[in-house]
This record gives sequence, structure tokens and C-alpha cells, in this order.
Amino acid sequence: MYSQSSTSNGSFMQEQDLLKSILADLRRTAREYTTATTEASCPITRRMFTDLTNDTLRLQGELFNVMQQNNMYSVGSKALRQDVDKQIQSAHQTQQKCQQFIQEKNTQASAYSQAPNVPQHQPNYGNPYYM
Repeated sequence: MYSQSSTSNGSFMQEQDLLKSILADLRRTAREYTTATTEASCPITRRMFTDLTNDTLRLQGELFNVMQQNNMYSVGSKALRQDVDKQIQSAHQTQQKCQQFIQEKNTQASAYSQAPNVPQHQPNYGNPYYM
């Protein structure tokens, strides 16, 4: 099933080229679903796009593994562990800053909502100095 077919036998394109195209489409689709997930304000819609993202990533991973096992996809060079660790540390710091920012804003919003009611300014139309 995974042998390379040639275009001379009437197939649309070589199997490897077709699978690489499908793999690229799955990566693109996962990016689009991720964007839709982050922009969804409805929890049900957000959950749907999260599930679609996860399913697409699973399919992409399975196709990648099959292609790699059949020597249809060469993997790039391996990343150095220290570079990966730096990226992870940076991501954790960004996440902590974001969580801190959200916590501060939630605290401010909570404090504001608990402030005593201040009467609204009522215009004084009877005052001759009122403009």
C-alpha cells in the first residue's frame, strides 16, 4: 500500500508527493483550528475547535509516523537539549507573566466592583454658572 507509485501508470501523483501534500494540509488545518479555538468566545464552540485540533494533530502524527517508517519523510536535525530547555523556560516565564497579569486585573476588577456606590453627578440646570 505504501510503495511508491509512478505517474506513468496513470496515478494522479506519486504516493510520497500526495502524502506530503496531505501532511502539509493537516499542519495548516491544525493551525487554523488553533486560531479558531483561541478566538472562540462560546465555550461549546471553543470545545469543538479544541477537539478538532486534537483530532487533526493525532492524524498528522500518525501520517508522519507512517511516512517516516516507509522512508518517505526525512526528519530534520535534532535540537540541542539546552536550546529546547531555553524555549521551555521562556514559555513558562511568559505563562507566569500572563497569569500574574490576569490575576492583577481580576483583583482590580473585584476591588472596583466592591467600591461603595458613588452618586452620579447630576447637572444643576438651575445654576447660572452651569455650562
